[in-house]
Amino acid sequence: MRVLIYGAGGAGGYFGAQLARAGEEVIFLARGDHLQAIKKNGLRIDTPEGEIVIQPAQATDDVASVGKVDVVILGVKAWQVREAAEAMRPAIGPDTFVVPLQNGVDAPAELSTVWARRT
Repeated sequence: MRVLIYGAGGAGGYFGAQLARAGEEVIFLARGDHLQAIKKNGLRIDTPEGEIVIQPAQATDDVASVGKVDVVILGVKAWQVREAAEAMRPAIGPDTFVVPLQNGVDAPAELSTVWARRT
């Protein structure tokens, strides 16, 4: 299974690390210093159970370079959902499903609204 972690912060990074440990192909979308740190040192997560390090970790800031994925785990802030929905289009195939991690009930409706305008 190919998984895109769109927003590799706390929640996205945690779930992505767990999936990578389980043997799934995980690509982390990050930017700036965070992206450079993942590329250089791998993805490091500190949990109550101990440290998880995924190294090497696939990481990029270019969604178009990822290709189609089976799953997108959407780990951005709630106010970024619409922008992320537009930006992740290159990774979305006909059978891709998206798992929004945001608190509240608005994220699925916002995703649907953006994708209903698909051309």
